[in-house]
Amino acid sequence: MKKILSLTAFVFSMSFYFSQELNPPSKEISIQNKEQVFVNDVPMIKYEVLEKKIQEKKDVLLVLNFWSTTCAPCVKELPDFMEVNNKYKDNPKFKMLLVSLDRPKDKERVVQFIKNKKLSAEVILLDDIKRMNTWIPRFEKNWDGNIPVTIVYKNSEKVHFNDGEMTKTELENVITKNL
Repeated sequence: MKKILSLTAFVFSMSFYFSQELNPPSKEISIQNKEQVFVNDVPMIKYEVLEKKIQEKKDVLLVLNFWSTTCAPCVKELPDFMEVNNKYKDNPKFKMLLVSLDRPKDKERVVQFIKNKKLSAEVILLDDIKRMNTWIPRFEKNWDGNIPVTIVYKNSEKVHFNDGEMTKTELENVITKNL
């Protein structure tokens, strides 16, 4: 009986060891102020960090899209957004930022979604759901919290707000008008 238990413990230990070697931990770097955490190169940030990112984008047309992997209209519009992003991504005056509102505990699902859908725009996870009632009106006073939502900034100033799904044509028209 002792031999069976010893053998079982040995097999379990070796399985655990090799599983760690074959599946290295995700690249997660925690910043001391806890405003920003990287998960597989996808930052998980608080509202204030996103606000700073927007303010830093001077001389740039910034397309900010709020979405979630569990939101059907969000997922439906993403291929059009990626097509538009691919069209403009080499323009230094253009930047698209996808802001995931998925829960922090679902971050691995978001990373897998990004890979599966081949999202070409920068993606961040907004880890600030508990303070939604604080930051949503700071983006747009008429935003009721539904997604998808797209906000376009030019030189850090909001020039367009779209509540709901946005077509490729609508997105391109806003970009062409403001770029």
